[in-house]
Amino acid sequence: MRQLDAALDYTRTTSAKSGGQATALQISTIPLRIELFNSLLVLREGMKISVVIPVRNEQTSIRTLLDGLLNQTLPPAEIVITDGGSTDATAAIISEFIERGAPINLIRSTPALPGRGRNLAAAQAQNEWLAFIDAGTTPESNWLESLAKAVEKDTDVVYGTYEPVTDSRFKVCAVMAYIAPPSVNNGRLIRGCSVVSMLTKHNVWETVGGFPEHLRSAEDLLFMRKIEAAGFKIVRAPDALVHWQVQATAWGTFKRFIGYARSNMRAGLWHEWQARVFTRYGLLLLSALPAIFLGSKWLLVTLLLWLSMQAARTFVSLWRNRLIYPANGFQSLMRAMELAPIITLLDAATIIGTVQWLFTDALKAKPASEIVDQTPKAFS
Repeated sequence: MRQLDAALDYTRTTSAKSGGQATALQISTIPLRIELFNSLLVLREGMKISVVIPVRNEQTSIRTLLDGLLNQTLPPAEIVITDGGSTDATAAIISEFIERGAPINLIRSTPALPGRGRNLAAAQAQNEWLAFIDAGTTPESNWLESLAKAVEKDTDVVYGTYEPVTDSRFKVCAVMAYIAPPSVNNGRLIRGCSVVSMLTKHNVWETVGGFPEHLRSAEDLLFMRKIEAAGFKIVRAPDALVHWQVQATAWGTFKRFIGYARSNMRAGLWHEWQARVFTRYGLLLLSALPAIFLGSKWLLVTLLLWLSMQAARTFVSLWRNRLIYPANGFQSLMRAMELAPIITLLDAATIIGTVQWLFTDALKAKPASEIVDQTPKAFS
């Protein structure tokens, strides 16, 4: 696609200079053969993309998302939505768009987790390219076009980027606490790869077996790792931006991360998250053991160690995010006072969610008749 844009710009320039007639010399210097030029032109003008969205109880966000998709500079050929058992007005809102003629295919399902919802929608998608996005996000108007422009001859997967909506100090601090800061890519800050801004060939989804269907979260991470392991060509599209609504309250964040912790354990990713948290607090418990012999006053040492640990983690979070969320000294101090409790809150949610997994999943044996088949249904 980049070669096509360059060729189009070149031919426009040379044609203008020659009064609309390209000379033989100018034609000979076009960097692409006519066959390649034509094939890329067809790709740009005729590239059809199916947008895939899993939803459940998203009545507050689905309208904004659909409005954003229907006003893209490169309109989607179709929007395939799986409603995984909504009990609110989500399905009714989607139906309103369908009645107005929007190219939406609504799949109604029994209660389904995000992986199952994406698999059902992808299985019914009619086009070669699938674009994944989630409810609770808002794409920029050029999101789909930016993903498509990044496609080159042998591209299999394109990842865009996302940016959390940080319209309050709590959200800024929460993002600092649990989202990796962006990295520099070609002189620009860009977040890590995510399914909330992704374009892939349909056969890539098929080849890796789709998304795991038994997880509330982390299914997207496992899916992306299967793609990487399979050796597909992946490129980035820094301009393909979606805005992601994060939890606005401490209680909502706490409940969400309990669920994340359970799913992370089910996904077998203990060593990537919980291991660090439990190691820290395990060492703190060891530091408290001398209190058995030295008395309860020794616990003040443990308390001091914990406060120092949280203060250090707060400073590191502020430092890592200084480029994306710059602040003066006073603002940094105010953020630190809110960030430290959020970090502690996430620690508590992590421990509780892991313990819940231990007693509800690991230790509670299920009868054979109740074991859920974890094979994506689209491939069974």
